[in-house]
Parts: sequence; C-alpha cells; structure tokens
Amino acid sequence: MNKEKLITEIDTLKKFFTIYCHGNKHNGIKMQNTNVTFQKELYTNEIEICNECLNIINYSFSKLIKCPHDTKPKCRTCATPCYDKNEWKKVAKVMRYSGIKQGLGKIKKFFKNE
Repeated sequence: MNKEKLITEIDTLKKFFTIYCHGNKHNGIKMQNTNVTFQKELYTNEIEICNECLNIINYSFSKLIKCPHDTKPKCRTCATPCYDKNEWKKVAKVMRYSGIKQGLGKIKKFFKNE
C-alpha cells in the first residue's frame, strides 16, 4: 500500500466512524487524536468520537497498516482476513450504518435539486 492509498483509507474510516458515533448519539463524544505510523512516518488525525469508537478505529488503523496485500482488497472480500471476528463485527456494523446514511443523504440531495 502506498501513502496516498493509506490516507484515503484513513479518511474513509474517520468519516464512517464520525457518522456512526454521532448518529447513534454516543456519550462522551469529543475531539480525539489518533496516531498512525506508516513507513516510519507519523500521521496524526483528529476525529470527534467517543472512547468506545476510538478504540475500534484504532484497532482498524492497526490492521490497515499491517495489510500484507500490495493492492488492498475490501476487507469483507479478503482471502486472508486479519481482523478478529468480534472486532470485524463491530467495524462491519459501523460501515453498514454509515454507508446507508451516506446513501440516504445522496438521495435527499438528488430530490432537493429537482
């Protein structure tokens, strides 16, 4: 994985977790920092989420930077999954919820523009 792909993946995860955490009105939502070290370079990210979601996203970041594939596949279709099954269920729940929310937002914008 290259630097640009990593940044895209991190941004996607941040967006999905923010939508999920705010949409479910979790307690203790605050601006938090996450650090990701990739190829000896430190990437610091700010994200406004609760501590529970912060733990899950940090786990996702740790798996992301250790992905053994040159071209990263979608995790749900990966032949060699690296996520622990329980953690994968948590992340899948976030992705499913946020994906639906984003899709509904696009539909609303479409109808507002007509």
